[in-house]
Amino acid sequence: MKVILQRDVPKVGRSGEIVNVARGFARNYLFPRGLATVAQGGALREVQSRLAREKELEANQLTQAHENAEKLKDATITITGKVGAGTKLYGSITAADVADMVEREYQIKVDRRRIDLIDPIKSTGSYPLRIKLHSEKIVPITLEVISEAEAASRAKEPASVTVTADEEPVADETGSVQPVE
Repeated sequence: MKVILQRDVPKVGRSGEIVNVARGFARNYLFPRGLATVAQGGALREVQSRLAREKELEANQLTQAHENAEKLKDATITITGKVGAGTKLYGSITAADVADMVEREYQIKVDRRRIDLIDPIKSTGSYPLRIKLHSEKIVPITLEVISEAEAASRAKEPASVTVTADEEPVADETGSVQPVE
């Protein structure tokens, strides 16, 4: 007898599946407990349409994961932290911090539980991480943790300006003008 399971039943199947079971098992166990309904008519069509929607949703999620993977390919995420003596951070960098930075820099929303960071990061340096965008798509990224002093020194470095011969010279961030070659 074909039945549609309403809840997970051990050794039989998962919720929403259509399974074939013995008539006596269905009549004496599954139906009285509300674990299953007969797979016929409208209930069967409803399950089939739900499965089709789920399959389409899964395909869309996989496509989105591939697009996001292309954006994150060889990405380097830089996070600034307060540093005490040496390279030890005052706080720690967690997966939630990494997820926030990925969303801020790349506009890709990532669940913190899908970032392969077992223990919080407590010192500066470069760390390889993996982000699981989908069950079939995992993207490696590099997390760079720097101190506030290092971030400030990077910000003070003069920006390079490229000037072509037909353009006027432009001042960089420090106010100095680059000569036209």
